[in-house]
Amino acid sequence: MSLKLAMAQIRTAGGAPDANLSRASAAIADGAARGAKLVVLPECLDVGWTDPASWELAQPIPGPHSDRLAEAARRAGVYVVAGLVERAGERLYNSAALIDPDGAIRHVHRKINELEIAHEFYAIGDRLAVVETELGVLGVDICADNFPDSLAIGHVLARMGAQIILSPSAWAVPEEYDHAREPYGDLWREAYRDLARLYDLPVVGVSSVGEIRGGPWRGRKLIGCSLAMGANGEVLAEGPYGADAEALLVVEIELRRPKAQGTRIADELRRRGYAGP
Repeated sequence: MSLKLAMAQIRTAGGAPDANLSRASAAIADGAARGAKLVVLPECLDVGWTDPASWELAQPIPGPHSDRLAEAARRAGVYVVAGLVERAGERLYNSAALIDPDGAIRHVHRKINELEIAHEFYAIGDRLAVVETELGVLGVDICADNFPDSLAIGHVLARMGAQIILSPSAWAVPEEYDHAREPYGDLWREAYRDLARLYDLPVVGVSSVGEIRGGPWRGRKLIGCSLAMGANGEVLAEGPYGADAEALLVVEIELRRPKAQGTRIADELRRRGYAGP
């Protein structure tokens, strides 16, 4: 099965949900116009990752911010995966909503492997699921959920039947980072490739661009470099690098049926050289 998806590497500005959601809605429409059936957007796109304004501006899901994206998805007739800061009672979560072409929210993932510096903002996620759609079985996680030392999350999504993992992200570097000397992205290529090769599972991460102007990473730059890794472990698409590198990449991705289910997965993993649990 082939899936055409759009990677919407948009600018996110801390504390500016109206402008951010407008850019996200425009990217959804643009992706659909270019033939995509699914549009993936960055992490915390509405108010910015670890931005102090989150305490005032974050909304529930469903709520005003997700409603705008749901309407954009409905108008464009596409699936959308979007990172939002979710208010749930007295807590905030770093969340990602999966929205269908009718504008219905099919799943909300809450980030589990949250960086320590973000614990003052976000509670640890409490759920993991896959969603069966006409496009295939979709798994959703967020950014550091796919760290090389946190791939258990991806393993579980794969064991639940995911045919692709979609990961809103916010990849940032210090202001003085030298991309020419040390090209960004090896960590993600390594982690995505591990999951891809073990499970015939594409992994797609989409990062924002811009400057972080508040919170513990104030002064760092969001630099894009969005990544689509194919089921064979080959890089299918990479976004440009830079705080101003907005881009919309449309990529065709092959989704495969899982080769094994349940306890048979362990045998298949051993055959592929995996010695973990």
